[in-house]
Amino acid sequence: MATETSVEISDEALAAEARPLVERLVTDAVASGLAAQDATLWGPDAESEASIRLSWTTLHETSRPLLAEIDALRAELHADGLDRIVLAGMGGSSLAPEVITATAGVPLTVLDTTDPGQVADALSGDLERTVLVVSSKSGTTVETDSHRRIFERAFAANGIDPVTRIIVVTDPGSPMEQAAKQAGYRKVFTADPHVGGRYSALTAFGLVPAGLAGADVATLLDDAAAAFAEVRADSADNPALRLAAGLAAAHDKGAEKVVFADTGSGIKGFPDWVEQLIAESTGKNGTGLLPVAAENTRAPGFADAGADATTVAIGPAQDGARIGTSGPLGGQFLLWEFATAIAGRLLGINPFDQPDVEAAKKAARELLDTAGGGPAVTPATVDGSIEVHASDGWLSAGVGTVAEALRAFLATAPRAGYLSIQAYLDRLDDASAAVLRPELARRTGLQTTFGWGPRFLHSTGQYHKGGHQNGIFLQITGAAEEDLAVPDRPYTLGELQRAQALGDGQVLAEHNRPVLRLHLNDRAAGLVELVKAIEGLHQDHAHEDKAAQEDKA
Repeated sequence: MATETSVEISDEALAAEARPLVERLVTDAVASGLAAQDATLWGPDAESEASIRLSWTTLHETSRPLLAEIDALRAELHADGLDRIVLAGMGGSSLAPEVITATAGVPLTVLDTTDPGQVADALSGDLERTVLVVSSKSGTTVETDSHRRIFERAFAANGIDPVTRIIVVTDPGSPMEQAAKQAGYRKVFTADPHVGGRYSALTAFGLVPAGLAGADVATLLDDAAAAFAEVRADSADNPALRLAAGLAAAHDKGAEKVVFADTGSGIKGFPDWVEQLIAESTGKNGTGLLPVAAENTRAPGFADAGADATTVAIGPAQDGARIGTSGPLGGQFLLWEFATAIAGRLLGINPFDQPDVEAAKKAARELLDTAGGGPAVTPATVDGSIEVHASDGWLSAGVGTVAEALRAFLATAPRAGYLSIQAYLDRLDDASAAVLRPELARRTGLQTTFGWGPRFLHSTGQYHKGGHQNGIFLQITGAAEEDLAVPDRPYTLGELQRAQALGDGQVLAEHNRPVLRLHLNDRAAGLVELVKAIEGLHQDHAHEDKAAQEDKA
């Protein structure tokens, strides 16, 4: 793995377009200003938010006292025979620890789901060896609170004192900190409150669960420190300036999508982490950069990227990548954080707020007030194991099959738009659903994203409502074999999952975006049927016909 953090813009035209932007950033001393936490860099409207969101620039120094605490707690846990770490967290609270531990090759069970089957799988592990890390910046995250309640009851049911097995990571003064101290949980870590969740990889939110699982988080901070010397410099060689300028220059030419693939970086799952950083930071005010995680450089979306997309390699810029970023994980974290914040300046937006995230949460809460996670809905049609549900206005009467519904749905996509697949399923048992992304991307020619619900609501969900309004949204929901009650709450996990899907779909429809929900009454059979329906689509489907008609017009 490369030890120096670097950026290569291999596309000569893009490099030429980015050069004057880099020069302007150097002249304006943006890199050194960001390193010094200058809250004025994004204009007066963003200043108040930026003033309390910039402590991430020096975490490679300020997080070092955590290392001894993590090491001591890990030794204490191992002495008690506790070596299985389960993390309950959403968004940045789960994505960063997951990529850190996957890259290090150490086990971490991540719960960033409301799927009852996936949570049940985590409960079925050896509870005698298990510690639950409950991670929430606000201290009120509904998914994480549900996980805590369920595990607390499971520990007690197995004769285990829950307070000895629960570790909390939260912001100081949050409701969770107060409740954890009152309950007497084993350990409470408080993170820097002046760091937003998506920039929190090197805070306690990233380091505590990863370090307890066995990852070398000290080296992670060392690598970030080495990168800091590069990304703070007001120099044309600064990799963060070059990366931000390349992305912004491409966006100005109509390439608002950024397609990621790994080219041998040695980092596992990095596109999932950078996806939430970029989408939530830039997707607002009708603009932004839409990240697309491709399986590899030969995958559809990357290999056949059009003028609406910039291809980026995590690793050397090869196999059609316009940009390549190299370096160790700690350096890549800091590089992309700096570049994303600077890209926000170039795009004219505040990269630290998330004005459209609350709408879906509010809609889900309202649906939870109805028994069952929302009112019963009648499908437009039922085809085998699959119910077809459509938002108002685009699906004509008489559609009888999933294939017909898909064709009608895809015909609503604007030219150079995108398709978002949202799977409210079990990320482990229903992992085969991920094949839907390349299958649909190949057949539609649309840039296609894939997100596990409700995880994506804490990342790309902001872009869907606040970014470029050219997306269409395919929701996949499924019947659960067995549901799980959430202790002391009037809903089950399955009801919460349903409310989140319906609530987000409702908000997207209110933004006049087409939503197709396919509900699998039998998950295994339904996924097979869905893949077969997609295989029946051809690249000359209605979306392509529509594009041709627009050309003639």
